Parts: sequence; structure tokens; C-alpha cells
Amino acid sequence: MIVPDTKNWTWVLERACAECGFDAEATAYSAVPEIVLDSATRIGSALERDDARVRPDEATWSVLEYGAHVRDVCRIFDTRLALMLDGDGTEVPRFENWDQDATAVADRYDRQDPAVVARELALAADRVAAAFAAVPADQLQLRGARSDGSLFTVTSLGRYFLHDVVHHVHDVRG
Repeated sequence: MIVPDTKNWTWVLERACAECGFDAEATAYSAVPEIVLDSATRIGSALERDDARVRPDEATWSVLEYGAHVRDVCRIFDTRLALMLDGDGTEVPRFENWDQDATAVADRYDRQDPAVVARELALAADRVAAAFAAVPADQLQLRGARSDGSLFTVTSLGRYFLHDVVHHVHDVRG
């Protein structure tokens, strides 16, 4: 069984990730769409491997599980971005809590079809990349909050999101 990840990853907005090398502070907001699409393509390619369903060890997800997770991350962040943009800027929308580990079990990430996950990931990445690309400059400072109270602007949300997808490209490299 995979041990649930309970870390608060918001620190990636302040310093580079030692594991994957992603540096949010050095990443321009305008790069979000391109990096999302590139990351989805790389994970999609990894999903074509013969061993995509195989966990490298008992404590690590398979490429398939990472692919399904990143697909769902794209969907979640598309929803969160929309919440931030739908308001008038006077109230800070709260993001619904999402338990990624419970979702992986409930949705049986390990039993999904890698080809279907690759297609769904490409669609979800296209959608969220387009959503981030379409944000007008005067809305980049709109805010939103996670259920734990962590505050984000549209800009910091985009960079935080990028770390997730880039980190998982690092996880599935073969």
C-alpha cells in the first residue's frame, strides 16, 4: 500500500524542489500553458511503455497511477482557477478539499487503461493550459484559498500547479 502524502507542498513557491529541480520563482506565469502541455506529452509517452502498470516498488505509484493522478490534477486546477476568476475579487473563494490518495484508491488508478488515461490527460492538459493562457493580466492577482487556509493568487496557483505536473514527469522518467 502507498503511504498517503500528507506534506504541505506550498514551500515549492519559495524555493526550488530538490527532487525534480522545478523552481517556481524562476518560472514566468506565461510559461504555464507550454510547460503543462509538454509535461502531459511526456507522461503520455511514458504511458505507452510496456511496464506502465508496474510499480517500481511497493511504496511508489506506477506510471499509470501517476498519469491518472496528473490527469485529475489538471481537472482540479482547472476548477480552482475557474472559481478564482468567477468572483468579483471581493471574496476569496475556498477550494474544496481533494484527497488525492483516496481518489487513487476509489477510482482504481491501478486498473485504468493506459491509452485511455493518456487521451484523457491530453484533453485535461489542453483545457487547463488554455484556461491559464486566457487569464487577462488584470486578473492575475485574484485570490483563492485551499481548505487549510493557504492563499494563492492566480499567478502562484499556476506555479504551484506546475510543480505537481513537472515533479511527476520526474517520477515517471524511465
